[in-house]
Amino acid sequence: MYWTALKRIIKAGFISFWRNGSVSLSAVFVMIVALFMIASTLLITAFLGTALEDLQDKIDINIYVDAKASEEQIISLQKQIETIPEVDKVTYISREDALTAFRARHENDHRIIQALDEIGDNPLPAALTVKAKEPSQYQGIANFLSNKSELSEGSMISIISKVNYNDNKVAIERLSRLIAGVKKLGSIITAVMIGISILITFNTIRLAIFIARDEIGVMRLVGGSNEYVRGPFVVEGILYGLVAAFLTLILFYPITYWLKNTTQVFYGGVDLLQYFVANFVQIFLVVVLSGIALGAVSSYLAVRKYLTSR
Repeated sequence: MYWTALKRIIKAGFISFWRNGSVSLSAVFVMIVALFMIASTLLITAFLGTALEDLQDKIDINIYVDAKASEEQIISLQKQIETIPEVDKVTYISREDALTAFRARHENDHRIIQALDEIGDNPLPAALTVKAKEPSQYQGIANFLSNKSELSEGSMISIISKVNYNDNKVAIERLSRLIAGVKKLGSIITAVMIGISILITFNTIRLAIFIARDEIGVMRLVGGSNEYVRGPFVVEGILYGLVAAFLTLILFYPITYWLKNTTQVFYGGVDLLQYFVANFVQIFLVVVLSGIALGAVSSYLAVRKYLTSR
């Protein structure tokens, strides 16, 4: 009995979807706009995420080591710093590597290169580049390194000649505020787009069901249960969402192809086409499930008004 009723409800929903072609087409087009906004939030999140990663990668602090320190002592210090919970990565830069990088940065400045050649010896110290898991954690790491009591081996602190956190403190704090602001902006954009999508979908489906209000009234007069009256409209809403979801995904491929070169120009840009293709399964599930949920829930809520009215 249950399966028979379910089959009838699904069949009625399909018949209503095809019979009301103009209404269904309008609802599908509006839902494409709603789902397009939801899918766009995924791409915006990817774009902002890439930019944030690029910014965070540019933040670090350098620990300059005494020139007399042996490589074994430096490696020991590196391992000790890596045990700090806030530290993400520690990179050892030898004196030779530091000199090579310095020459590469100033290869067009002949006076500096000439001064290096005149000195003869390598004047640059070895260094440890420390990257924290979060930009706000650099202050704590710098405090740890400046506190002798925090280091288990007293000889380790003696080989540290300088920690450049204070030199870069202003820049690090500015970048930290920028990253926090971008994350907040991304959350606001996501919430606004999803909210607008829900409002658009609900009002569109409510208008479509308003057109069928007389049909609902007749079904109630002949004794149709609330579930039987509501069911076909919920099925119809799911169909709106499915059709709109597939059309949205089809439209997204040429749009991301057109935008890929534009977005790569921006700082920390990401190839949107590559991201869309690489994450297609995730995007497919989000868009399709969002379409089904928006269509079903909006239809359910819109019909409820007529089922409770006298």
